[in-house]
Amino acid sequence: MNTTLSALIKRIGQEDLSAANVIPWSCPVPSFGDLSNARVATLGLNPSNREFVDQAGKELVGPFRRFHTLGSLGLARWSDAQTVHTSLVGESCRTYFSGNPYDTWFRQLDYVLAETNVSYYDPIGGACHLDLIPFATDCKWTDLGRRQRSSLFHIAGDALGQLLEESPIRLLILNGSAVVTHFQDVSEVRLEKRLMCDWTLSRRSQPDVVGIAYKGIISHLLGVKLRRDVWVVGFNHNIQSSFGVTREVRSSIRTWIGRVAEQVFS
Repeated sequence: MNTTLSALIKRIGQEDLSAANVIPWSCPVPSFGDLSNARVATLGLNPSNREFVDQAGKELVGPFRRFHTLGSLGLARWSDAQTVHTSLVGESCRTYFSGNPYDTWFRQLDYVLAETNVSYYDPIGGACHLDLIPFATDCKWTDLGRRQRSSLFHIAGDALGQLLEESPIRLLILNGSAVVTHFQDVSEVRLEKRLMCDWTLSRRSQPDVVGIAYKGIISHLLGVKLRRDVWVVGFNHNIQSSFGVTREVRSSIRTWIGRVAEQVFS
């Protein structure tokens, strides 16, 4: 992972990243958890700013810190980073779930991993989280403009393929319709869609929100040839933020993912 991480650190100073609201003093986050031991990974859009700041927008420090920053590494700019700094950033990624993880977000995703027999929080490893864009922005993804998102994909969209190639991951789980849409757009892969009646979200005054499952297999991604086939599955409901996602729906998604995992690892 350090090879990809070094390349990402060199890109932080690019003008397009600053214009895309990337937090300039935050490090890239190629993975949450140990990529080298992960056979299952979840996929999101990009790291939350809450990985670096508290509710008041102040940098997390001391025991509350989750990842390294320019300040914690004693650097004035990322272009000054040396091998030792890259190693420290990489270690903070590998040990993320044994420190101060953003449990409000990750515990809900870990729940749907339960029937794959891996967990983010297992010290032996087996699961990690990746993002389409490994840079945190100071606003939510939905608040970024189209040009800003395009710049982020242009600068860092190749990282996911490189990380998958470097890892033993065989099952990639896409969390929510926005992740599915962007993954298909940047990868030029079209996933099989299936309506899932058990995933329907009921609405009193509006039409119900149907549940959709996605599935496919990839052997390359954005020009990167993978060492093995990777199964890609997803669901249109964002587990953490979709209004009205019930425990029953989460449980059904968990069971479906478990059945897919049995196929993948049998």
